[in-house]
Amino acid sequence: MNELPLECLEGQTGGADAQPVATLIVLHGLGADGSDFVPLARELDLSPVGPVRYVFPNAPIRPVTINGGYPMPAWYDIFPPTDGDPAGARAEDEAGLREAADWVQQLIDREVARGMPAHRVVLMGFSQGCAMTLMAGLRAPQRLAGLAGLSGYLPLAATLPAEASPANRDVPIFLAHGSEDDIVAPERGLATRDALQAMGHGVAWHSYPMGHTVCPEEVADLQAWLLGVLRA
Repeated sequence: MNELPLECLEGQTGGADAQPVATLIVLHGLGADGSDFVPLARELDLSPVGPVRYVFPNAPIRPVTINGGYPMPAWYDIFPPTDGDPAGARAEDEAGLREAADWVQQLIDREVARGMPAHRVVLMGFSQGCAMTLMAGLRAPQRLAGLAGLSGYLPLAATLPAEASPANRDVPIFLAHGSEDDIVAPERGLATRDALQAMGHGVAWHSYPMGHTVCPEEVADLQAWLLGVLRA
């Protein structure tokens, strides 16, 4: 998989010589990079399931329309919201989303090539990374261990029913959102939950009194969920 067009940070628990029993692929948000969620990973105690490999890919640098075309790390372009829509509806960068989803699938395939079964791989992401987790994870041809989306939304929702992978029709999903989020409106998180539930997905939904960030209670809930899906 040397052709993968993404740089990645990697680390694992249990020591350098330990054999990981699961992989978390963690996708950062707009303007951040792979190192952004290393501190959160360090807060997670997944030792009951054994050594865990963490993969933190870096999104490419690209102009982002909503930020005046300024180049920054981004999985896809973001356009301004539709005038008069408080829920933040907007046109979507379908080509960019599909290209990035292919990169995420390549990361999954690389884990499988390294000997990690796909059903031991969790995709997790924040904001744009949450969108990519749902975009790629629900379409992945291999059954995954779970999808964890923090402070994000479901992209290309209209095409998902036709494109969803049968392998992940009952994949565990963790969604968390801040009730005071002024970047990704809470309504978008709720709409994501409702759309997934309407498709028959079981969703562990959590709301916290916070903005576009992560809080200790969220980390604790995420840890409990991860332990559950990785012990299964």
